[in-house]
Amino acid sequence: SSWEVLRFLLSNLRWWIEEYAFDGFRFDGVSSMLYHHHGIGEGFSGDYNEYFGMQVDEDAVAYLMMANYMIHFLHPECITIAEDVSGMPALCCPVIEGGCGFDYRLAMAIPDKWIQIIKERKDEDWDMGNIVFTLTNRRYGERCIAYAESHDQALVGDKTLAFWLMDAEMYNYMSVLSPLTPIIDRGIQLHKMIRLITHSLGGEGYLNFMGKSVGILSSDFLQHSTTVMTFSCYKLDMN
Repeated sequence: SSWEVLRFLLSNLRWWIEEYAFDGFRFDGVSSMLYHHHGIGEGFSGDYNEYFGMQVDEDAVAYLMMANYMIHFLHPECITIAEDVSGMPALCCPVIEGGCGFDYRLAMAIPDKWIQIIKERKDEDWDMGNIVFTLTNRRYGERCIAYAESHDQALVGDKTLAFWLMDAEMYNYMSVLSPLTPIIDRGIQLHKMIRLITHSLGGEGYLNFMGKSVGILSSDFLQHSTTVMTFSCYKLDMN
């Protein structure tokens, strides 16, 4: 709510666009910004009482609306992506319609689902109905960025999907000069199929995991390649 903090954050966004020609921002930790409880200990079942009440941080919502309005007003070609796990309604509606103004929401349930399946289920027990439900579970008209895995699963005390599928055999049997083992054969096929169905059903864009929190965004809605910059936003209290 501090004017100088707000001015700093907004000018920061504009500076990266105009000085370095960034054409997109991924706002990290939006769920933590939107609520006074920061999403801690909340399940977010979808009940609208969870999204509208005294628990909502109105200053943070106002900032996100202003940030998106400014970005799109000054540079209409820019896109903004919200990392929000709560499912806040109207997050991706235009500001003029009362929304926060983001172009896309990250479909964060998808990588969690793939890790859960690989860890807990045999191949023959995969529930395709549940997989399709997870991939398509989003609000009508709300554009989402799908991704099969991210640094949250792979680099924070866990393993990539490839390592979960093939593990140590990747060190010795990935070469065309070595025989194809059943583990490598299965792992490569599932690895490709996971990405194919995620890309097909998960949303209007796809974030490709590259080992760090950097990716390539492709979408039916975008006609050119897009650079996406991670922009971590935290509410600052400076008086």
